[in-house]
Amino acid sequence: MVGYHIIEGLGWIDAFLNASMLLGGMGPVNTPVTFGGKLFAGLYALYCGLVVIIVAGVILAPMAHRVLHRFHMESGDR
Repeated sequence: MVGYHIIEGLGWIDAFLNASMLLGGMGPVNTPVTFGGKLFAGLYALYCGLVVIIVAGVILAPMAHRVLHRFHMESGDR
């Protein structure tokens, strides 16, 4: 929100809307017009996407590990 507010000059409500829509995968509502705003929106989108992938991996890794153990799919010399 702060990035949209400072760089693009959006009001707090519009900055909140842009940040939440980008975080939710919908894309920005107000298209950035400045170079800094475009760079910020792109980096923020990449950051949000990577955070979602990393968190999903951390949450799902123990379950996937348990499933592999359940079906005896350990990596070993057999």
